Amino acid sequence: MRKDTSNVLRLRKLGIDTHTENIIFLRSDSQVCRSEGFTANTRVAVHLGSRHIIATLNVITSELINENEVVLSEAAFEKLQAQEGELITVTHLQPILSFSDVRAKMFGKKFNDSAIQQIVSDIGKGLYSKIEIAAFVSVCSGDNLALDEVIYLTKAMINSGSTLEWETPLLIDKHCVGGLPGNRTTPIVVPIVAAAGLIIPKTSSRAITSPAGTADAIETMTPVDLTLDQIKEVVKKEGGCMAWGGAVKLSPVDDVIIAVEKALDVDSAGQMIASVLSKKAAAGSTHTIIDIPVGHTAKVRSREEAFLLEYYFRAVGLAIGMEVEVMITDGTQPVGRGIGPALEAMDVLAVLRNEPDAPADLQDRALQLAGLMLEKAGKCEKGKGVAYAQELLVTGQALEKFYRICKAQGGFKEPVPAPLQHDVLAVTSGVVRSVDNRKLAKIAKLAGAPKSPGAGLIFKAPVGKYVKQGEPLFTIYSETQGEISYALTYLHSSNHIVELTAP
Repeated sequence: MRKDTSNVLRLRKLGIDTHTENIIFLRSDSQVCRSEGFTANTRVAVHLGSRHIIATLNVITSELINENEVVLSEAAFEKLQAQEGELITVTHLQPILSFSDVRAKMFGKKFNDSAIQQIVSDIGKGLYSKIEIAAFVSVCSGDNLALDEVIYLTKAMINSGSTLEWETPLLIDKHCVGGLPGNRTTPIVVPIVAAAGLIIPKTSSRAITSPAGTADAIETMTPVDLTLDQIKEVVKKEGGCMAWGGAVKLSPVDDVIIAVEKALDVDSAGQMIASVLSKKAAAGSTHTIIDIPVGHTAKVRSREEAFLLEYYFRAVGLAIGMEVEVMITDGTQPVGRGIGPALEAMDVLAVLRNEPDAPADLQDRALQLAGLMLEKAGKCEKGKGVAYAQELLVTGQALEKFYRICKAQGGFKEPVPAPLQHDVLAVTSGVVRSVDNRKLAKIAKLAGAPKSPGAGLIFKAPVGKYVKQGEPLFTIYSETQGEISYALTYLHSSNHIVELTAP
């Protein structure tokens, strides 16, 4: 009997970048489109030998490719481990049974443990389209997840990827919930804690909606794309590392969900808690310090909201066997001066090098976090952690450890700001009354951060400072004049980014 080859096509590479999306391109008049009834945006299974991926179909109506050819996006090529010229088969995707639980949640039915486990598993397998993931994100947004659902989600995310195990009964980590520009304490805290003799295999994220993620800032000084084996080797050698979590697939489903949250500009408290603690647990942490900045333009707007988050963090931590400590901090203005990867890294180095003009607020926050971690780990008595952390910083032990960690990760380099600058000047004299964190972050992003590592801004007008007319409130850095123009156009259309009052 002759084998049906109507859905067999030859791969062609056109170098189409769709970021992380698996996209397949077929001619509308090809045999497979006609026989299978495929239309644009259909989700299909693409098979190459024993390997397969799920992709979204885009239909070509021109003669860009031949009828018997198929084009995959660069992301799909990589995930399928395919080469141009190989033969693939394309078939219909079976219905996703777990999506019925997402629909049920839309009408008020709670998720149970098995439902969330299956949803997360199916997202991890690539079965959910971006629209279906968006539906899942939407039904979980706001306060739609009860505590037990957040616990189920956290456990499912932990089980979705790799985990790290360490030969130590205590492993302490830290995380900031975000929303505050320049709050780059990790590359200061890690060497302090490691210099004290603790194990701290720190994995961090890249920017989601901010001008810089921790991994973006650290990458301007040392490589962060470490494998699991490389992380273990660096930690074995130096006691700590500063790696990008996405490279080692710790809670990988979380990264998929975050990408959709970013596109929707939705930030669910329940999903955020599951995201943070699943990554900490997968990295092997037994204790985690959570920094929650509170301010009217921060992610967390009120102390009441912060207290509720604290309760959830502690409760979910308890459910997964992790001790969680929460620090509620000032989120009314940026921390440090730099906003953008290289500019934030320059602040970090100024603190580590004990430079006289190093940003005191960044140093103080890092010492508070490191001090609490040292106390929790039993490295000093309660109440003496900050003093011990400061000793490690002032004596240069933290800086030496930082350089050693960088060397183990592939070497150290100085962060470089973008070449073009533009000062934004005060139009009147007065005392800085308030700062809009979100609008400052927007300006830094329009200037090119984080895609351009040296782009962003240097903030020069903290709350309480007296500023004379004509003095700079902040300086924008960019690689191109066009990006500075984008940032200035937004600046001129926005009010009260830095609000001044008469002294």
